[in-house]
Amino acid sequence: MKSISPVSAELICIFQAHTNAEIENAILNAHNAFKTWRNYSFEQRASCLKKAATILRDNAIEHATMISQEMGKSFKEALAEIEKCAVCCDYYAEHGATLLQNENISTAAQKSYISYQPLGVILSIMPWNFPYWQVFRFAAPTLMAGNTALLKHASNVSGCSVAIEKIFMDAGFLEHSFQSLLVKSADIEPIIAHPLVQAVTLTGSTQAGSSVAQLCGKYIKKSVLELGGSDPYLILEDADLESAAKLCVQSRTLNAGQSCIAAKRFLVMESVYEQFVSLFVDKMRAIRMGDPFSTQTHIGPMATHALRDELHKQVTRSIQLGANCLLGGELPDNVGAYYPATVLSNVKPGMPAFEEELFGPVASIIKVKTQKEAIEIANASHFGLGSAVFTKDIAKGQHIAEYELQYGNCFVNDFVRSDPRLPFGGIKQSGYGRELAHCGIREFCNIKTVYIQ
Repeated sequence: MKSISPVSAELICIFQAHTNAEIENAILNAHNAFKTWRNYSFEQRASCLKKAATILRDNAIEHATMISQEMGKSFKEALAEIEKCAVCCDYYAEHGATLLQNENISTAAQKSYISYQPLGVILSIMPWNFPYWQVFRFAAPTLMAGNTALLKHASNVSGCSVAIEKIFMDAGFLEHSFQSLLVKSADIEPIIAHPLVQAVTLTGSTQAGSSVAQLCGKYIKKSVLELGGSDPYLILEDADLESAAKLCVQSRTLNAGQSCIAAKRFLVMESVYEQFVSLFVDKMRAIRMGDPFSTQTHIGPMATHALRDELHKQVTRSIQLGANCLLGGELPDNVGAYYPATVLSNVKPGMPAFEEELFGPVASIIKVKTQKEAIEIANASHFGLGSAVFTKDIAKGQHIAEYELQYGNCFVNDFVRSDPRLPFGGIKQSGYGRELAHCGIREFCNIKTVYIQ
């Protein structure tokens, strides 16, 4: 398993994949650890999580460097990712016990209540785009609940995977309570099928989610899926256009556009279309592409050349079908998996830029005549992860977000992001289940009814 720099295309490190015997041993060890770890008090688990947060912050430069080297994220954003992981650990250390406390229910019994009990060994299948955050937002609540965890990370960020396991062990978590498995995606079925693996969570593409969901159905395993997205941002005629353009560009270019919840389709009212597009293009033009370790860089390379080339095919095909390229859209000459900030207008149904997820710094601008049309186009997608609406009328924005947009995360006058205090997840082909907040920590619990007469 090779870790290759997306900046220079040079080999960083080779990792030896685990053998079937090593995987079997890891699962058995995780199960045995669970039998002990589940009996640790919330205070003991919280202490470990607090230590993990401290380790992350004390070694932020080292871990952020690993992220930037393996998948090309700008170093500034990588540092922010490490801090977000620490915040997540702190949140569950502080609130985990409260989120999982028994809930008394009044019935005909002398006493009846809901108890949240851990399930056992949980398998996580994680992507490369946020190689630390995706893991910690699963692991912190899962471990706090008393489960043990196995991580199958994307193979191009194996260095991050190994480093994360060391963080948990250095933080005092029980040995084998968190283990990194170096395996290829094609070898995942026997792990899901294993009788000691109780549940699976995956963050990744819709295709990967479909494959894992089929396996979980086959073997009757609980699963949580956070999949792709083609997030629509509605720019209404009364929006603060300067602020909207700034936030939309920030969302579209965060992590070089490689985010499931990045803004991807901009549905702009006809009356403000020209003004918004002018502001948006100007701000996208200011986005600097380059060395992820440079303080002047906004977007580094994409994670791999294959991903970059697939994105360019989607852009090229959309232009062939009639989209106008207002900015970017051409492969740069420099070494590395770079792709420039790109803006497409006149985007219509049937184009990849309209129908598909563009996983890179490419914006699709769609002109609409009415608010109703904008909402209809937004909801027509088979994705349902994130969405946003920009308007000065807060009551109107809240109504659209709460009742009209068919997405798991709906923001008003801001770009979509995850927060440990709020549930996160999608609907339709963007997945099911929730991570974070009280919903996330309970996903991998036995929600048990206890009835006493």
